[in-house]
Amino acid sequence: MNPILKRIITALSTAALVVWAIVKVPTGWIPPAVWALVAVAVLEYALLLKRKLPLHSARGVLLLAVGLAVIGGGLSALSEAALRHGNWMLLYLIAIVKLSDMGGFAFGMSSARLMKGGNHKLCPTISPNKSWEGLAGSVIASVLMSLAFLPVTHFTGPKAVAFGVVAALVGTAGDLVESKFKRWVGVKDSATFMPAGLGGFLDMFDSLLFAPAVLLSFI
Repeated sequence: MNPILKRIITALSTAALVVWAIVKVPTGWIPPAVWALVAVAVLEYALLLKRKLPLHSARGVLLLAVGLAVIGGGLSALSEAALRHGNWMLLYLIAIVKLSDMGGFAFGMSSARLMKGGNHKLCPTISPNKSWEGLAGSVIASVLMSLAFLPVTHFTGPKAVAFGVVAALVGTAGDLVESKFKRWVGVKDSATFMPAGLGGFLDMFDSLLFAPAVLLSFI
């Protein structure tokens, strides 16, 4: 199967499972589920880090602690959102960030094919496929999703637009941070124990490393 098609199918399947879980499960179940994801993501991070340097070295311990703080602190905001504001607000935060991912991917791929000479690269040394056109697509998709959630969030229109823009920008920043880490350890995908072509846990959640915490602080 085409790797891109495989990733799209995986992403849609994962999204459907996440939506079902958030809507159906009691709020009290959210924190344990989030921390289980954190544990898997940190394990994947540690296995990737081990490729570059010994984990028992001073630098290894420091980078492992930084990764634990970033991954644990970032993703823990998801459970905090559910506990403070309910499951639907949690779904909102995830939806606007992940839809920005999809919008960026769609706009980036389309612009690369349609524009003469290709699109305009955002950070070619870190993530060669990221483009300014893709970032614009991320913002558009995230804003539209944020507006669609107005019956849930009860935000004003301008606030919903602002949240959509911030989600796209901060989500892209998380993606770039993970891409920089992958380049440093010399891998294309973060997967260490998942089938080839499906990416990894860090690939799935990189855009959620900073965005939920940033957005939650303004709700």
